[in-house]
Amino acid sequence: MTITDLSVRPDTLVVTWTDATSTRYPTIWLRDNCPSGLHSQTHERVLDLLALDDAPVLTGARMDQDVAVLTYADGHVSHMPISLLNAHRPGHPAEDPGAIAAQPWRGDLGAAGIPRHKAAQIGVDDVALNAWMRDTARLGLSIVELLEDRVGAGVDVAERIGFLRQTNFGTTFEVINKPDPNNLAYTSVALPLHTDLPNQEVPPGYQFLHCLANEATGGGSIFADGFAMAEDLRSEDPDAFRLLCDVPIPFRFHDADADIRVHEPVITLDAKGEVIEIRYNAHLAAIFDMSPDIMPAYYRAYRAYMAKTRDPKYRLTLKLKAGEMVVFDNRRVLHGRDAFDPSTGYRHLHGCYVDRGEFSSRLRLLARSNDAANAA
Repeated sequence: MTITDLSVRPDTLVVTWTDATSTRYPTIWLRDNCPSGLHSQTHERVLDLLALDDAPVLTGARMDQDVAVLTYADGHVSHMPISLLNAHRPGHPAEDPGAIAAQPWRGDLGAAGIPRHKAAQIGVDDVALNAWMRDTARLGLSIVELLEDRVGAGVDVAERIGFLRQTNFGTTFEVINKPDPNNLAYTSVALPLHTDLPNQEVPPGYQFLHCLANEATGGGSIFADGFAMAEDLRSEDPDAFRLLCDVPIPFRFHDADADIRVHEPVITLDAKGEVIEIRYNAHLAAIFDMSPDIMPAYYRAYRAYMAKTRDPKYRLTLKLKAGEMVVFDNRRVLHGRDAFDPSTGYRHLHGCYVDRGEFSSRLRLLARSNDAANAA
């Protein structure tokens, strides 16, 4: 896209593009985003916004090849690349390669519908890495196949994305039946659908569970799309949905070494009203402490969401095999487990987390590399 006309108006520059559309740029925005206000190496802002006039006066604008040359009444001259103006039109947020639209799913997706990608390809090929990550972001769930038979194999895949998230359970964790557990995951009992660590200020993003052995009777894995359940609740019972969005509840984990608590809602929305996070874990929900005036209504809303986690309409099940790793967005996809009998065989999963920010960053870097390759 190129510019066909620049028109200086009071407090505004109007840019007309080759497709005959036009964009208005407030002069304060133009002055704030002058490339001269960025550090030459870090590209961070060094301009003091308060040093500018409240309404900088633009006196002239002309094109010089692929740059708009802007002159101000105070003598400042900006050289604004057309690419910058085109990519950052006010009112039109720039495209973000790290933002993959969530595709809701329900139980009819089935285990066969979960995207599968091979560990060896992800490990060496950025195209394969990008394809797997985009599938995982889209559905919030994927399976990596054919991992090596060693504890660190799943971690190697996770670290292709970025840094691991450390929690009070460590940087990695073993999901096995322990004699002295501090979490139900370390027992053989059934685990209802939940998200991990809702008691954290920011719960972990993507969870990686590498199956090293799953020989016991039982122990099947269960998954459900928390976003789909929330949207259905919004349609069926808007008042219940709103309570789960608006009313924070206490979540708490405590053992001999930690006591971690927050008050947060079960459902978090973004500025557009779209669901972006689910915090649901009936085992870590502490004693409700909201006003008694709304408590009965809140319990009805909470139970309505809980009922959806038990509804087969939303659930899919599978039994992980040795060498498979399930990867899912812990702040979207609820997971659980059937009970198993440890006397019938060994069950061992090795887990870790990578935060959403690291995940999105890697997608952006992969997009940048792809753009550079295409331009070469």
